[in-house]
Amino acid sequence: MTNLLTEEMAVSLKGRDFIGLADYSPAEVRYLIDLAIDLKRKQKAGEVFHPLKGKTLGMIFEKSSTRTRVSFEVGMYQLGGHALFLSRNDLQIGRGEPISDTAQVMSRYVDGIMIRTFAHRTVIELARAATIPVINGLTDLSHPCQALCDYQTVLEHKGRLEGLKVAYIGDGNNMVHSLMMGAAKLGMHISVATPEGYEPDAEIIRQAKENAAETGSRIVVCRDPKEAIADADVVYTDVWASMGFEAEQKERELAFANFQVNEELARYAKSDYLFMHCLPAHRGEEVSEGVIDGKHSIIFDQAENRLHAQKAIMAAIM
Repeated sequence: MTNLLTEEMAVSLKGRDFIGLADYSPAEVRYLIDLAIDLKRKQKAGEVFHPLKGKTLGMIFEKSSTRTRVSFEVGMYQLGGHALFLSRNDLQIGRGEPISDTAQVMSRYVDGIMIRTFAHRTVIELARAATIPVINGLTDLSHPCQALCDYQTVLEHKGRLEGLKVAYIGDGNNMVHSLMMGAAKLGMHISVATPEGYEPDAEIIRQAKENAAETGSRIVVCRDPKEAIADADVVYTDVWASMGFEAEQKERELAFANFQVNEELARYAKSDYLFMHCLPAHRGEEVSEGVIDGKHSIIFDQAENRLHAQKAIMAAIM
């Protein structure tokens, strides 16, 4: 287990929170990806590896989930530990207990906390008050666990990350925020096309470009999907109305009408492009069936790698 035994890196990550990729150096982000690949290999070979034996992860869910819940729960089991599913209604935060009190109490019981919630400040407040590692399972601002597994998946398929171009077509949401920061950390180029009024957060763009200067990455935000997707190695999209924005569905369908990833648009990408989607997907809306179910699609490899990337995060920080 070469990566896990890299003493300097192991020491630097132990006990850290995993709130966003901006908090990690390029070397640390790549270490976690390589560790995820190592853990995946061990699991596929049937090797037992229990660095978290006897440890417990508390999982707080204010948003519903398929991939996040199952992958974290199974991941903890495969690492020798145990996971507790805690919905908002299972905890006193559903009745008004301050998140800081919840953090301090849970720090006495468990060895790590994963939270999937709406407001990013909830994760920040939880991490500030907790004395154990906190993992951001998703907020309205970012989705770093997904971005980490996405770039693990690209590396497995392409054999490299540096210099590859990612094209993201659609809403400037939490997913693209983490993809931009991940690309900046890994020396990749990313072009984002969104309709007017749906751009990524300006501060996130600034931070991503600042990090990109260190690795030679390029971060571009534009209005034209054809411009963004030109010569792309990876094509990525997400739903037009993320969880919490369902009331805007009809309005967004009009705004995003020319931003569907379909066979016609995909012709502008490289001939061996990879198609990615964090799921769940709305076939016929943000992506055509021919693309998402076609030969370029690696969406289920992505989904599987949530398990392995998150195991890497937990093994490193817990």
